[in-house]
Amino acid sequence: MAIEIFNRVELKYLLMQADVDALLPLLGEKMKSDAYNPGGKTYAISNIYFDTDADELIIKSLEKPIYKEKLRLRSYGQVHDKSERVFLEIKKKFDGVVYKRRSAFSLLEAEQFLKDGIIPQNGHVNKQVLMEIKDLMKRYELKPKVFISYERLAFFGKDDSDFRLTLDRNIISRREDLFLDSPVYGKALLKEGQWLMEAKAFKTFPLWFAHFLSQRKIYKSSFSKYGAEYASYKGEQLV
Repeated sequence: MAIEIFNRVELKYLLMQADVDALLPLLGEKMKSDAYNPGGKTYAISNIYFDTDADELIIKSLEKPIYKEKLRLRSYGQVHDKSERVFLEIKKKFDGVVYKRRSAFSLLEAEQFLKDGIIPQNGHVNKQVLMEIKDLMKRYELKPKVFISYERLAFFGKDDSDFRLTLDRNIISRREDLFLDSPVYGKALLKEGQWLMEAKAFKTFPLWFAHFLSQRKIYKSSFSKYGAEYASYKGEQLV
């Protein structure tokens, strides 16, 4: 049954290339590279975010409530065939802790579920998660709203595999052509040479990581990919 559940604290930081260059040797010593990026090469992630006609979910999220939720369809790399695997994820955040539940489909199965509510009868999806997603979609009348893609380096701790760290660059977005099997293109959401780092742990972060942040004078950021896209979109609309 293809289900993954994550409950963890996530902190975000905006880094420049010099910070990443200083960090990578330390990551080579303290962490292991994710299977998706062997040899230090980034891998691509593409997402379709769902929202209401009035963008209620992202507006609520930007108000920083104690509880918020979102829905997205994710692929690792551009999808070239409807039989390729994608993930439908429901992500909730309550009092600073992130709860994520997701299930794998083929792209065709995901599209059929999202359009007509058809649950695959193949034993590979978790019906409980899908019913939760159906409820969220019905409550808000959700529809595809935004495509966001980026290149990622991902690591997990050698001594503590619960500690994970991701570095994302070339974050781009668009509000048309909302299909994972379309080409990857869009508007840049980061400055040139900038990276978004996310540190994720179930309990505490390692001391060496805290020392690195202190030495480089790197501070927490509230940067949200979808939030940045929405701000950019509204800015364009207001001009």
